[in-house]
Parts: sequence; C-alpha cells; structure tokens
Amino acid sequence: MKPSTELFDLIHSLTKSEKRFFKLSSSLQSGEKNYLKIFDAIDHQDEYDEEALKDDFKGETFIRHLPSEKNHLYKLILKSLRSYHSDDSISSILKQEIKNIEILYKKALFKECNKFLMRAKKLAIAHEKFYFLFELISWEKMLLEEAYEDGQFTKDLDTLIKEEQEVIEKLRNLAAYHVLYSKINYVFRSGGYVRDEEDKVLVDEIGQHPLIIGKNTALSRRAATICYYTQGFCHLANAEYDNAYRKFMRVKEILDDNPKVKSDLSKRYTRTLSNILTCLIDKKDYHGASEMIQTMRSIPSSDAAFNSTDILVNIFKTTSIAELQVCLFTGNTQQGLKVIQSIMKGLETYEGKLHKEQQLKFFHYIAYVYFVAGEFNQSLFWINKVLNDKENTLRQDIYSYARLFNLVLHYELKNYDLLEYITKATQRYLRKRHRDYELEKVVLDYMKKLIRTNNVIDKKSVFSDFREELADLIQRPEDMIVFKYFDFRIWITSKIQNSTFAETIKNKELAA
Repeated sequence: MKPSTELFDLIHSLTKSEKRFFKLSSSLQSGEKNYLKIFDAIDHQDEYDEEALKDDFKGETFIRHLPSEKNHLYKLILKSLRSYHSDDSISSILKQEIKNIEILYKKALFKECNKFLMRAKKLAIAHEKFYFLFELISWEKMLLEEAYEDGQFTKDLDTLIKEEQEVIEKLRNLAAYHVLYSKINYVFRSGGYVRDEEDKVLVDEIGQHPLIIGKNTALSRRAATICYYTQGFCHLANAEYDNAYRKFMRVKEILDDNPKVKSDLSKRYTRTLSNILTCLIDKKDYHGASEMIQTMRSIPSSDAAFNSTDILVNIFKTTSIAELQVCLFTGNTQQGLKVIQSIMKGLETYEGKLHKEQQLKFFHYIAYVYFVAGEFNQSLFWINKVLNDKENTLRQDIYSYARLFNLVLHYELKNYDLLEYITKATQRYLRKRHRDYELEKVVLDYMKKLIRTNNVIDKKSVFSDFREELADLIQRPEDMIVFKYFDFRIWITSKIQNSTFAETIKNKELAA
C-alpha cells in the first residue's frame, strides 16, 4: 500500500510563522524530540518519500515505529495550530470563553463566571453565532439556578426561556436556508447552467420556495445572505445575469454593512464577489469586471480574515479565469498569453489545493486562449487535460463543451480522418449523458459536412448555412451558454471572412 501523504501535505501547508511557533512550542517540552527530526526531514522533501526517511534514520530506534511517530507528530502540529490561531476567529474565541465559563463554574466562582458569560454572549449576538449563543444561554440558566439557591431573584427565567426559543428559531431558519443553498449548489455543480425543462423544474422549485420568495422570512443577517445568495444562484443557473447581479450585490451590501459577520463569512463574501464578477463578464461589462478583479486581489492585504489559504486560492482562481475571459471576449490575445504565464506560477504555488472544477476551468480557458492565438497544438494539449479526466459527476457541461471545442481544434489541425471518428464518439458521449441538445446536434451535423467537403467555395457555403441555423436556434439566454466555452459563431464568421479568430472578435466588438 502506498504511504499516506497527509503529514507531508500538512507540513508543507504551514507558513513560516506557523513553523516557527511549532518549534518554539516544542522547545518548551523536555526530553528527546524525535518528532522534530521527522518534521525537518519531511519539510526538506519536495515529494513525500517514506523510504528515504527510513534510510535517513536507519540507526534510530524510533524509525521502527514510524507510523505511530508520524501520527504523534500530526496531532502535535494540529495542537500547535489551534494555539497559534486561537484568537484569529470569533468561533475560536467563543470556544475559549465557554471553556473558561465551565472551569469557573466548576470552581463555584459564579460571580466571575457570570462576567465571562455576559462578555461572550455579547460577542455571540454581535456575530450572530447562534450555536454558541444557545450553549451560553444554557450556562446562563444554570447560573440562574445557583442565584435562586443563594436567594438572588434579579433575573427572570421566563425571559431567558423566551430568548432561548428565539435562538432556536433562528437556528432552524438558518438550517433551512442552508438546505436550499445545498440543493441549488448541487444542481449547478453537477450539471452546470440550465439547458432543459428537467433542470429548469429543479431550479424553479428551489427559487419558488416560500423561504426564498417570501418577505421577511430570514430571521438573521446570516440567513438573509444565504437567501439572496440562493436567489442569485437560481438566476445564474437560468442565465438571468441582470437579476443574478442584483441579488449577489445585495449579499455584498449586507455583509459590507455588518463587518463582524462579514469577517466570519469571509468565504461566502469572496464567492459572492466571484459571482458578481461572473455576471459582469456575462453582461459584457468588461471595465466593471476589471475593476472587480483588482478589488478582489486587494482584499487579503487589507483584512486578515481573508488571508487564509482557501480564500487566497479562490481569489487566484476567480480573478485569473476572469482575466482570461476578458482577454478572450475582447480579442486581446497577447495579454491573454501573458496572463497564462502568470497563471502557471499560481498553479505551481497552489498545487494540490485547487478543486477539480477549478482545474477544469483553467485547462479549458487556457486551451481557448491558445486557440485564439492560433497555437492549435498548445490548445489541444490543454483541452486534452479536460478530456482525459475520468470525473463522472462534476460539471458535465464543461466536459461536453470541451468535446465540441475539440472537434474544431482537430478541424484546424486538418486531422480529418481522426475527426470523423471523434465526431461519432462525441455524439455517443452526449447522447449517453442526455446532453445532446439541439444546438449540439447542429454542431455535430455541420462538422460532419465540413469533413466531407473539399472545395473552398463549397466549404464557405456550408459555413454560411451553419451560421444561419445556429442563429435560428438561439432564442433564449440559456441557448447562449455554450458560447461561454467556445463561440462557434465567431469561428464560423472568421472562416467565411478569411480572418483570424482574434480579428473577428475585435471587429465584432467595434461593430457593437
């Protein structure tokens, strides 16, 4: 069995400050510290090599128990990280405060205990941390019992019970919104944008839920952000970009007006900005998109709550892909190639930390930029990274569009014999996954015609028919979604006009 890389991954995820804190903490402990030897050895490895570890320490007794030593080190690092980050989130602070309350209560220091409780309760209310607030109210009831036994009747138990019930209602309300968000997120992450009635029914069912369309149904600001976020996601899935933009902007406004909640919901805030950026690009507001890219990149340096690795990865992914899209949709090929070089450095920095969907989108848009630049072999290299992936459930729209794009690439490379086989394989793939929509069928039909047409004049005639049939099909915003991943209309026009893809985009922009 291949050795686990979990310890290696954890050590290499540590910042310089976190490593320094771990070693300082370890120096306070007495006795031999074999785990530090393992830590340093793994820290110097570029890839995890357990055999090299065993060879380095073959004379040491502890190496005979390497699995348990590794497990011990893993737990020590996590303990160190808990201490290091104990004051950098409201949840960590409240956990500590509740532990202090428990200790003081057990020592019968009820007066001091109450002071800690009131302070923690104010924090929980300000940050809308209802789970902690519910626990704090439970402690408050226990302190109330102690006060009654001592003859103090300054607090009303009924008022406290009413407060507890209100917190429970807010928790239920928040949980219900989380369920709705999870549903729309699953629909979008599995299939992508809505393309048929079945998907539309699912999205509409969520979008028409009483908690989503009702007035004053959100009982807290946290719940309100999920409500508007879910509304925005429903509109985005239906390619209703103006409506989606307004809903996501409302989420941003709520969080901007409540900095304490915003810091605690830093991931939701950055995802909201990511969706706003998506809407701006889809609305063709490229100036606004460029400004949002800069806004997102400046956040981590101004707010510590946004300086965690997961947030930095999301900002890198979102802004880099958006930059590529802006370059693509404006025909700025040279800038697009520069962005790719910058992305390569980022992909190296965040290796192993990007989700599969993020990787797929990077590969697809890098392939697209190379295509527009006329570097078809490079484009094929990157689109093959999508096509060769074995994922069966995630973002089937991206996989499907990559296959259509692949047909055009092989056409440009004049791989006509291979193209005939790939066209049939693509047709089978789309049919099997129920993604053989009318537009996809038209693309496949005309690719077959182009393969069999040799005369240049006849090919132009086929391209003209191709363009007209596509125009007849595109009646709704959702019909345009396929062109986010490759714009067949521009490619066809470039073939009719004998111009490059980039020139055709620019002429299209000038005409608009």
